[in-house]
Amino acid sequence: MNKISIIGAGRVGETTAQILAQRKMCNEVVLLDVLAGAAAGAALDIRQSAALHRFDCMVTGGSDPALLTDSELVIVTAGSPRKPGMSRSDVLEVNRTVIDTVVDQVLEHAPNCLLMLVTNPVDVLTWYAWKRTGWDRRRVFGQAGVLDAARMASFMAELTGISVRDIHTMVIGGHGDTMVPLTRFSTINGLPVSAFVDQETVQLIIEKTQHGGAEVLEMRRHSSAYNAPAASIATMVDAVSSNRNHLLPCVCVLDGEYGKHDVTAGVPAILGRDGVIKVVELPLDAVERSGFDTSVNGILQDIKLL
Repeated sequence: MNKISIIGAGRVGETTAQILAQRKMCNEVVLLDVLAGAAAGAALDIRQSAALHRFDCMVTGGSDPALLTDSELVIVTAGSPRKPGMSRSDVLEVNRTVIDTVVDQVLEHAPNCLLMLVTNPVDVLTWYAWKRTGWDRRRVFGQAGVLDAARMASFMAELTGISVRDIHTMVIGGHGDTMVPLTRFSTINGLPVSAFVDQETVQLIIEKTQHGGAEVLEMRRHSSAYNAPAASIATMVDAVSSNRNHLLPCVCVLDGEYGKHDVTAGVPAILGRDGVIKVVELPLDAVERSGFDTSVNGILQDIKLL
């Protein structure tokens, strides 16, 4: 890609910009924030690392929405982060107003871009942004499942002692406590997880995955996670910018898949240059289906609050 813009120059946005520049995923990265100095300062700091990391990507920042002009992908990390004890839904109202402003800026300055939501509650706000843009559902999607699956893989590696590089995981549903880690569709170098751990350990992996973000927040107190989220965003950007048709779990607008309509939820999807190429439907068993339905119903309840 030529130009990618990130709205929100907080820790997630800044770390994402650093990764995109280092990995040479585009020619230009823009950081946009209501605090012009924060965005410009972060951009300057990243540019000054270019000689050491050996990249030529131009990184700029500021508060003028016109900086979004000609962006091919806009990533939204702006918004109020949750605090210890808060759920992602607790920041829905304040972050909805942020998305109002963001979407209006995107429609004016980058009407042909793809739009990736990261701001929580990401499932609900992805739906809201999609409705507000009026765009084809392929162009609006959210980051959640890649992060949740990465956390699941980390816990699995920790509890089995096996290299995380051999572990492939899948998580669907909402980005919250009702997410559905699919151990049946997760493997260790192609072998089922059940070949390495007992059911009690499987349940522990599921629970740790569901509360992975809250655990980081509780430990850090004054900051939610940003390294793993930024790496997850970069993984999705790579799929899009390099047109990889990469199968990843992400927040997608559903239109009949899994029997759901007019709702967004985390599902496996093929990502490429045009955004969501295809939503992949997994043959869920009764327990998995029940968990997914419960998770989606929670998203629908939050959508009704908008």
